[in-house]
Amino acid sequence: MNGGGPQLSRRQMLGTMAAGTVVAGVSGTLGATGAGVAGADPAAGYLVGAGRADMTGAIAGQGMMGYSQPQQIAEGLHMRYWARAYIIVDNATGNRVVFVTADAACLFESIHFGVLAKLRSRFGALYTESNVNLNATHNHNSCGGTAWDYAYSLAAFGFKKNSYQAEVDGIYDAICRAHDSLAPGTISLGRGELHNASAQRSRSAFDLNPDPDKREFPDGIDPAVTVLRLTQDGGDIGVITWFSTHGTSMADHNKLITVDNKGYASHRWELDEPGVVAAFPQTNAGDMTPNLNLVPFSPSGPTKDNRANCAIIGERQYQAGRAAFAGASPMARAGVDSVIQYVDFADVAIDGSYTPDGKPARTSPAMMGAGAVATSTEDNFEQPLPFFFEGQVNPLVAAVGGLDAPISPWMRDVQAPKLIAAPLGLLPPAPWIPQVMPVQIMRIGDLVLAAAPAEFTIVAGLRVRQIVAGALRVSIDNVLLQGYANGYSQYVTTPEEYVAQQYEGGETQFGRWTLPAYMQSFDKLAGALAAGAVHSRGPAPLNESGFQPDLVPPPPPDAPVAGRRYGDVLAAPRSRYRAGDTVSVEFVGAHPNNNLRRADTYLEVEQWVDGQWQRVLDDNAWSTELRWSRPPASLDASVITTSWNIGAGTSGRYRIRYHGDHRTAAGQIHGFTGTSPAFDVDA
Repeated sequence: MNGGGPQLSRRQMLGTMAAGTVVAGVSGTLGATGAGVAGADPAAGYLVGAGRADMTGAIAGQGMMGYSQPQQIAEGLHMRYWARAYIIVDNATGNRVVFVTADAACLFESIHFGVLAKLRSRFGALYTESNVNLNATHNHNSCGGTAWDYAYSLAAFGFKKNSYQAEVDGIYDAICRAHDSLAPGTISLGRGELHNASAQRSRSAFDLNPDPDKREFPDGIDPAVTVLRLTQDGGDIGVITWFSTHGTSMADHNKLITVDNKGYASHRWELDEPGVVAAFPQTNAGDMTPNLNLVPFSPSGPTKDNRANCAIIGERQYQAGRAAFAGASPMARAGVDSVIQYVDFADVAIDGSYTPDGKPARTSPAMMGAGAVATSTEDNFEQPLPFFFEGQVNPLVAAVGGLDAPISPWMRDVQAPKLIAAPLGLLPPAPWIPQVMPVQIMRIGDLVLAAAPAEFTIVAGLRVRQIVAGALRVSIDNVLLQGYANGYSQYVTTPEEYVAQQYEGGETQFGRWTLPAYMQSFDKLAGALAAGAVHSRGPAPLNESGFQPDLVPPPPPDAPVAGRRYGDVLAAPRSRYRAGDTVSVEFVGAHPNNNLRRADTYLEVEQWVDGQWQRVLDDNAWSTELRWSRPPASLDASVITTSWNIGAGTSGRYRIRYHGDHRTAAGQIHGFTGTSPAFDVDA
């Protein structure tokens, strides 16, 4: 563990939940509703608000989300993950937009449905699918089983209602806090570049793109850093920093719920500047890895989960964000805008003007390729099926059930040259991934977000940005591809990259022409936005909330370790430590999932100050962790191991407290607390 990381406790975070704002710019030229209509009063200004909330789900005994490894079952908590929300209201038109970054692996349609339903219950038609953008950082260490789609819940052995509800409630709470903090303010836009926090992980596929595309990314990465700075009463209250790199710093051996590099960057900023809500959303990170040497972290290294990479890549994003933040300036265009449309990506007829060869094309129902099953060898140490390889197929895989299963010839043509491992869009009882999904365009002053529910490679993102910029007649520098937004359906490569059938191509579900389908959809939507035209919502997305089994039985009622009481100390700390040491204490505990403590903490580090114990750290600190385990041969007892890596310069008298909740056979929950003996720390 690294005691030098950020140390912001939940108490500090909960004490600084509110913020908000936007700058009155020059009137815009777009003709759509709220699009900075010519003649609007720039002095009308904006209201802005910002808020955050804990969205951490079950931390023990349930599958994690990100790597989709069935063996990655959560064993405790390193840090909590948060939702960060921003609301901007244009006083001139009354239009408003909501932007939320959730520090989770994916923003599934199940979460989108759940949050919008809660918003309707409180706000009516004020916040809708059109003016709300929900996106994820793609943190690979969040809770699993929160999707309604079997392709995503299967690795967690079914739907986990407790984690699902925690994520929905956390996002909703963050939006409510942003709404409650709305007040006059300003926004400004900053830019920069970051060249040492990402690497091209699919070079063989990237190199198949035309030279003009590759010249846009001479190093094979997207170095762009874009910052939206929000102030209120002359003080900063929010910042959004966009940058492309995967949330895979923490390796697939990690079994603690925690943040990844973007969550670390947020935590750093919020520690350095209390009261500021700092989000680090993705853009087109499909082929961007934070593992700069292109080798996944080995479990034989000094730590099993590569926390060092997480801190290094997170720190670099934080510093790049701060530099762009410092140079932020007012925007030329005023107003906010948003439009959305649902598209059935299983059946899109594509005009030839959007394809590289100029010929009409189409998509097909979702199909997972053999390259997808192989996983990304640059980011995954664990290879679940060793006879699968990126870009190639071993003849033995033909024996795997469902591989290259019989499908219609036209579907096979659309998916070629993919070797189909699983026809996800055709599996019963309903498609195993969403196929009717939203595309959304959101404008905040000069900044335009083209939001899509997938992971776009940098060149795929470039082509969408070019389409949207052309339709809106704005600079491409002002258009970002907002990936991982409002749903999730794996990857989008260019048609040229798709042929290589690397991991990203194998995960491009709707066939070789998936990107042209998105380009056509965004072009139509941007055209409607520019013209202020009425457009249809499109086909209704499928609500699959009805049948969502959890294949794992609930834990049994708790029992204390034999001969002990709940909260007893099983392994006490030493009497004295030095900075840099790790303090470890074992307690008689209970299953952590009895109470997720979303507004509380499982552990505290307390210091003796002025004759009383004061909390200095909790379970949201980089230097603390909590691990849950069963004693040998026990099915109902729990041992909780708390750890604190003591940071440089720390001295004084301390103790560690553990807060748990045990469940009786009658289903009653009872809280308890364990307290370690005090110990001294020398700097």
